[in-house]
This record gives sequence, C-alpha cells and structure tokens, in this order.
Amino acid sequence: MLEIVAVILVLTALLAYLNHRFVGLPATIGIMAIALLLSAALMGLNALGIHGMHDAAVTLLRSVDFSRVLMQGMLSILLFAGALHVDLSRLRAFRMQIGMLAVFGTVISTVVVGALLWLVLPLLGLPLSLTYCMLFGALISPTDPIAVMGILKSAKAPESLEVVIAGESLFNDGVGVVLFALIAGILVSGSTPSAGQAGMLLLREAGGGIAFGLVLGYITYRMLASIDSYQEEVLLTLAAVIGGYALASRLHISGPLAMVVAGLIVGNHGRASAMSDTTRQHVDSFWELLDAILNAVLFMLIGLEMIVVGMSPMLGVAAVAAIAITLLARYLSVGMPVALARRVAGLPHGSWQVLTWGGLRGGISVALALSVPASPEREILVTLTYAVVVFSILVQGGSIGTLIRRWIPTTPA
Repeated sequence: MLEIVAVILVLTALLAYLNHRFVGLPATIGIMAIALLLSAALMGLNALGIHGMHDAAVTLLRSVDFSRVLMQGMLSILLFAGALHVDLSRLRAFRMQIGMLAVFGTVISTVVVGALLWLVLPLLGLPLSLTYCMLFGALISPTDPIAVMGILKSAKAPESLEVVIAGESLFNDGVGVVLFALIAGILVSGSTPSAGQAGMLLLREAGGGIAFGLVLGYITYRMLASIDSYQEEVLLTLAAVIGGYALASRLHISGPLAMVVAGLIVGNHGRASAMSDTTRQHVDSFWELLDAILNAVLFMLIGLEMIVVGMSPMLGVAAVAAIAITLLARYLSVGMPVALARRVAGLPHGSWQVLTWGGLRGGISVALALSVPASPEREILVTLTYAVVVFSILVQGGSIGTLIRRWIPTTPA
C-alpha cells in the first residue's frame, strides 16, 4: 500500500510540475490532460510490443479501488473544503434557485439522459435496459464544482452566477448519489419501489444527511469556540469530516450532503466567531492545501484510467451520443428554466449558456460508474461515463472562461 501511495503522489507531483512549468493550464485541467497524453503514449508503446510500462500502469490502476478511494475517502474532504469558503448569506439569497436546480434539475436530467440513451443505444447495437440507462443518468447528472470555480473567478463571472453554480454543484452531488443508490437498489432487488417508498428513501437519505450536517456543524462550531489553539482546531475540523462521513455512512444517510452543510456552518459561523485570526489563517491554509492535493491526485487518476477503459468503434459512437445527450439534458433541466425565468432568478443575461456549458462532470461520476457490479453493462457505463467526463473537463472546462467573457455583459443587463 505504501508503494502504491508513493507512486501516485510522485506521478501527481511530476504532472503538476510539468503543467505549472510548461503548460500553464488550470491545475485540474492541465494535470488531467498530461495524464491522458501519458496514457496514450503507454498504449502506443504497448501496441508496438513494448509492454513493460503499460503493464505496470495497469497493475497500479487495478490495485487502486477508485470508487472506494473517492466515495469513502476523498469525497468528504473535497465537499467540506468546497463548502468552507462559500458565503452562506449569498447562498441564502439564492436558496430557491439553488434548491430547484440541485433537486429538480438533477431529477429531470437523470430522466432525460436515461430515456434518450435507452432510445439511442439499440440503434448502435448496444442495447441497455431502461434501469441501467437511468443509472447512467443518475451518475452523470451531478456536476463538479471543483474544476470550474477557479475558472469562474479568473474570468470575473458575476457574483450571483458564481454563487448559483457553486451552490448547485455542492448540493446536486448529494442528490445524484441518493438517486444512484435508489436505482442501484432496483437493479439488485429486481423490484421497483412504490412512489411512497422512493419518497421515504429520498427523505431519509437527503433529509437525514442535511439534519446530521446541521448537528455535526453546530457541535464542531461550539467546540471550536471553546478553545483558542489552531493545532487542536485544525484537528477538530479534520475529525469532524472523516468521522462524520463515516458515521453518516453507518446511519445510511447522505454523507455528501452532511459534509456540505457542516462545511457551510464551520466556514461561516465558525470562521467568523469561533476562530482567532491565527486559527482562521491556519484552518484556511490547511483545507486549501488538502483540497488542492486531493484534486490533483483525483484528476491524475482519471487521466490514467484511459488505459483500462475499453473502447471499440461502436462504443466510440455511443460515447459521442452520450456527450450530446448529457449536454441536451443539462440545457433542458437547467439552461432552459433559467433562460425562461432569468429576471425572476436574479441572474445576468447569458447565465443560461454558462450554466449549461459550465456543468462539468468529474470524479464522482467515474467513481459511481466503477461501483456498479461487474457485468457487460457495467463496461458500457464506464466507457460512456469516462468519455463524458473527459470531454467535460478538457473541452467545456478549457473553454468556459472564454465563453463567460463573450456571453456575460460587462454591464448589468
């Protein structure tokens, strides 16, 4: 295990150095792009009969349970760190918009993606059951706030739009995971739950996660307020995240939503009234550094996963179709409602374009796809998920800054 961690950290550090020194892309995009090039080079060498490095990379990737590492390790830290610096007062001002997009937008996207994929795949000779198609819809609908937020800030996106994108992304991760668990349960049991049963599951998972996050955040806040020692306070926040996420999983409630809510409480009330300036500086630095390191590792692993993702000409066509379907679903579930109610939503002109194109997919989607039990259907889901995520990060993420400057007026609409 130590050797695996060492290899992953060394690779991540080297790719981060190459990106910063020679490429200059945003860290997550640059690291993933270089990892993809490395994967392509190893695959090329393997095709030429030079198998050593390719086989070593395959062994490394198969020794890492990507789904477990992300869903039971990284995710809690990444979501808490992302919520820690979101201004709760600004989030509260757009709570209706964020809630509608995170909940109803994710549900609508899941249904649209699943239904269209179910109709299109048989035309390509790759039929999937409706349940598997809906499973893909659930895992691909949550957006990833990590890659896009830095770009939004550098592009000087309007504050209102930045808050809505950050809030939607933080909360729809939890909603998407709950939907995925619900549909995966249907696959395992072979029976479809009633509307009441599904509603109760959603209420228990999502409502329980939010309630648990409130309690966890408040307890952590009170403990932080009772002492003034940055070493112990940093340790308290880390313990709250790791321990809280493990307990939420044990209670069968949404750990992602719990971490978001706890992060908002600690990041706002805790940082404002429970920490000295010295403690606040150390807590911020610790979580920002941890967030950056884990994101670099995550996107390096995503880039290297290309080596073990199966691909065929027909799957390539299906991947292009999945990308188009995902973008269409994003427009129908988020872009179009915002376009129709832009002034009511309080967002600037051009917001629907940015929200549609800026809905980046990331590691959560890949981890959920890899968590599906081994089967021919799983291989199709993994390949389609990987294609959508790579396109999302490289193409959408690489161009969103330019598009913001083109679509969003410099003066209020």
